[in-house]
Amino acid sequence: MSKEYTFNPGDFVVYPAHGVGQVSERQTASVGGQDVDLIAIHFTKDKLTMRIPSNDAMNKGLRAVATPVVMESVVSTLSEKPNTKRQPWSKRSAEYTAKIGSGDPIALAEVVRDLYRDPALSNQTYSERQFFEKAFSRLAPEYAVVQKITEQEATIQLESILQGALEKATA
Repeated sequence: MSKEYTFNPGDFVVYPAHGVGQVSERQTASVGGQDVDLIAIHFTKDKLTMRIPSNDAMNKGLRAVATPVVMESVVSTLSEKPNTKRQPWSKRSAEYTAKIGSGDPIALAEVVRDLYRDPALSNQTYSERQFFEKAFSRLAPEYAVVQKITEQEATIQLESILQGALEKATA
């Protein structure tokens, strides 16, 4: 994405702390006696509208949704063998937190891939499940927007990819 991205009304965007939202309007507000251009973003899932100064939007991590090429990389990442590191949970936890906080779809896919477990076996700790669900809940809506499908369809497709990768890894 270029630095000139303007975040126009109707555009889908990603804010790392909230996931996918849609720019509802651009407005000017007087703050401290100065006019400030604001980007209003509506997050349907959180029932939240957030306003960010446009000159600070990219510094805050606001970005356009991923391109189809990036989503192909996401699918490729999800299809890979999980990276099962033998390191203390505190280090893995910090790594997962950083990846989720980045909002980067490929980093989210890495967390999802590494923490996915067969639902039938459910050999996952509560903390692992929390990280998985948070990363998945950020990845699926962006995948849905890029693929122009519903979030439910995106969830089904992503889970199918993960299940296929798990079956290949255990075969």
